[in-house]
Amino acid sequence: MPSLLSDNTTVVSRLAPTPSGYLHLGNAVNFVLTWLLTRRAGGTLHLRIDDLDRARLRPAYLDNIFRVIDWLGIDYDHGPSGPDDFLRHHSQLLHLPEYNRVLRRLAQQPGLVQASQRTRTGGTEAAVALETLGAAWRAHVPAGTEIALPDAWQGETSVPLGALMPDFVIRKKDGVAAYQVASVVDDLRLGTNLIVRGLDLQASTAAQLWLAGQLSETAVFNAERVQFFHHPLLTDAAGQKLSKSQQLPTDAGVMAREQGKQAVFQAVAELLELPSGAAESLEMLQKGVETQQFASPR
Repeated sequence: MPSLLSDNTTVVSRLAPTPSGYLHLGNAVNFVLTWLLTRRAGGTLHLRIDDLDRARLRPAYLDNIFRVIDWLGIDYDHGPSGPDDFLRHHSQLLHLPEYNRVLRRLAQQPGLVQASQRTRTGGTEAAVALETLGAAWRAHVPAGTEIALPDAWQGETSVPLGALMPDFVIRKKDGVAAYQVASVVDDLRLGTNLIVRGLDLQASTAAQLWLAGQLSETAVFNAERVQFFHHPLLTDAAGQKLSKSQQLPTDAGVMAREQGKQAVFQAVAELLELPSGAAESLEMLQKGVETQQFASPR
């Protein structure tokens, strides 16, 4: 495994779930991977819950985040102690002024931000003034934009952001900051310098790096300061990536799996190419990560 940042840098990472469904196997695996890498480095781990999507938030989903963390046996150093504490003291809604300041600064950059709104006659969107009520703001990425990313899991990577995300949303139609902006601002506030994500979020990482580079106050969020691990995705029996948005009403998430925690630990051991015995418990996984010398995962 590659080294985690420089020897004199304190590792700071985060668990960043969304309460938009019951956490599935992939979410739990990401939690354990993040916890293992952070603890291996003697770092600090935050719990940062992304709750700006209020339409999909349910109390049961929020409670499930804390239940899964306890069930896995992992811990974190900073963050809410439970759902009530989260809503009172840690919700992203408490940081809307910070997001809005960044949005205003982005809007001041010539040609960077465009607003759009659905036409009355159908599904097409038309360009409108930024101050138009109900308009979404999009960041315009110049054609041909490539983001070089020294991915600690996948190796040196170049993401064709201009082709993949040419005009991604930075402010939703309800006037609230979108994920890409909020994530950058939150990670800067926490001092995050180690981010473990699924490979499907590599384009989002590139978008965030590019977006942060547009302003002097956010430019410190860059690939030199932050180390990214984009791990392979887990799939279902049909070969589709696991997604909370595809959950059935009867799907209770990872805690309802027949194999229980063992399925999570086994998946982590396989991703890290640890011996099969390492999947017996969280403690064995941690021992395997701390003591075994293995190559950078692929």
